[in-house]
This record gives sequence, C-alpha cells and structure tokens, in this order.
Amino acid sequence: MARLSDRNMSPQVIRSLKSRAAADGSSAEAEHGEMPRKVLLEGEQNFASRAKELRERLKSSIDSSETIRADRDRDSAT
Repeated sequence: MARLSDRNMSPQVIRSLKSRAAADGSSAEAEHGEMPRKVLLEGEQNFASRAKELRERLKSSIDSSETIRADRDRDSAT
C-alpha cells in the first residue's frame, strides 16, 4: 500500500488523518480508506433527515382537493 506522503497529500492533512485515526483506534491508512464511505453515508443520512424535516414543515392542513374540483368543474362548464 502506498504511504500517505506518497499520495500527494499535504502534511497538514496527513496530521489530521493521523489524529482522527488515533481517536478511532485505527491507522491513518485505514482512516483514509474509511473516510469516503463515512462522508458519503453521512451525506445521504443528512439529506434524508433534512428532506423529512422539510416535508413535515411544508405539510399543509388545508385540503386543496375541493378547490381543485371546483376549478375543474368551473372550467369544464365553460
């Protein structure tokens, strides 16, 4: 496996990876391999929760079906 310094990564990024890996009890290389999965899955979960929250917030207590029917009936009568 290529070393992190061979992957064109800045020393600051390598230090951050090593620090995060130490906190997780893994190697920097393992953290580097795991990070895209974590980020992508978190992104999906965040999107799903934000979408659910938005749907709840925009949920209307008004039943628009009667208005739509009245408009349709009015338009078809002309």
